[in-house]
Amino acid sequence: MVRNHRAMAMRPHVLVVGGTDSSGGAGISRDVATLAAFGVAACPAITAVTAQTHHGVRHVEAMSADLIRRQMDAAKEANPIGVVKIGMLGHSEAIRAVASFLEDHRDIPAVLDPVLVSSSGGRLTDEAAVADLGKCLLPLCTLATPNLPELASLLAEPEAQCASEAERQGRALLRQDCRAVLVKGGHAGGDVATDMLFRHDSDTIAFSAPRLNGSLRGTGCMLASAIAAGLASGESLESSVRSAKAYVFDRIAEAATG
Repeated sequence: MVRNHRAMAMRPHVLVVGGTDSSGGAGISRDVATLAAFGVAACPAITAVTAQTHHGVRHVEAMSADLIRRQMDAAKEANPIGVVKIGMLGHSEAIRAVASFLEDHRDIPAVLDPVLVSSSGGRLTDEAAVADLGKCLLPLCTLATPNLPELASLLAEPEAQCASEAERQGRALLRQDCRAVLVKGGHAGGDVATDMLFRHDSDTIAFSAPRLNGSLRGTGCMLASAIAAGLASGESLESSVRSAKAYVFDRIAEAATG
């Protein structure tokens, strides 16, 4: 048992902050499975318990801000946390609790997947909290990974309808004290899906792949967790994104072939 405990302590650890999904398709369960595939240990801090199927969200029970912060503190005390991966937060108090943790531990990188709506269409973050997400949390994160609807919500603008408009919005979010932004192109049209990485100190990097016909829930959770796994393992941001993109592509391809 002692040997196993030591081996566990030596593995990279990611503190995963997010909600549960009783269907197993997204949220914490998807995060944990993705991190395990990369050989990284997950330390969960639950922000909400949801009752949902693959077709809809039936109920959301939010955790208190105090409990969220206590979970994060306990995970940090118990394990060497290399990265914080943030998903569903739900309400402003939760956002502020996570922001306070990151303020206290500025040496720990954080990847934010700004989950606002579930894949099935159910709203998972109240509209009043979106402004707090941009104001309180985004500046403390190493990377934000919005899709096109999330990017538009964070900027309070209509959703981008073309690549040039998505690029303009990505740069606009970067100027809002963001360190780096990965704009996901999965909601765009065309035969090629392109994600764009924006950083202050380098040119935009485009990650393109053929658009697949397969449908898979939780790809946003999967991508952000895979990026966090790369960062926790010592990879650069670009390398982590590239590896994560390849992993998600392979999982969607598997879903497409049944």
